[in-house]
Amino acid sequence: MVVMNPYFQHGDGIGNASEKYLYEDLIIEGLKIYGNLIYYMPRDIVNRDLVLGEDVNSKFKNAFPIEMYFETTEGFAGQQELINKFGLEIREDTTLMVSKRRFHNKIDVRTELNVKGRPNEGDILYFPLMNSFFEIQFVEDQEPFFQLGNLPVYKLRVTRWEYSNEGLDTGVQGIDDKDEAYSTNLLVDRIHLEDGKGTIQLEQDDTSSGNANFLINESYDSTKVTVQTQSTYAQNLDLDTAAGFDTATVADDVLDFTERNPFGEVDEV
Repeated sequence: MVVMNPYFQHGDGIGNASEKYLYEDLIIEGLKIYGNLIYYMPRDIVNRDLVLGEDVNSKFKNAFPIEMYFETTEGFAGQQELINKFGLEIREDTTLMVSKRRFHNKIDVRTELNVKGRPNEGDILYFPLMNSFFEIQFVEDQEPFFQLGNLPVYKLRVTRWEYSNEGLDTGVQGIDDKDEAYSTNLLVDRIHLEDGKGTIQLEQDDTSSGNANFLINESYDSTKVTVQTQSTYAQNLDLDTAAGFDTATVADDVLDFTERNPFGEVDEV
């Protein structure tokens, strides 16, 4: 019979849970000593493209501080500086370690993640010391492999985040300032009226009475098929009716660019 270390029960006995908890406590203490404070930013899906599987209108509305440890202490991995046909591209990858228990208590129970119970690929990490953002590419949850019979940490494979005009409204000044500096959203640099409201509005005001106080409305009613204008002279519905548009069946005999037909007009048999 193989004799294991008598001071550790290795998954057997009544003290097994206590040993695992102690082992996890030591890892958390080590992460707080050797790690860095990093903000975890969950991605808020706004309008996912069902064909390409992406969401160009993603938003980040929360930033949760949590300690993480850089495994690659010598520097960034990846291909570093790379010259391609589009110019200079810098690919900097690294691996971050975070405690599962700390992630659950600090983040998972406080927000609605796209996939509950673990870090999500596509979420963003902000490292204040470097003033840099990283995007999670892969989440490794089985390394180290069952030491003392449990899996206490996540290892996050991350790369430098390429900003694509996503909305940043986390309440953390160092993060939100980047949105104001680099965003191309019209609402950031819009012209304001005398009453202080912008000529471009994101949320629709009271337009039923015809007293709208903005020129352009970016809001979209998902319960309707077409985007209606605020003008009483608009002929959207008349044109849709003349074109054979049926709001009940969401069928358009002239043009159809919905998810069910992403390649344009196709004659139905």
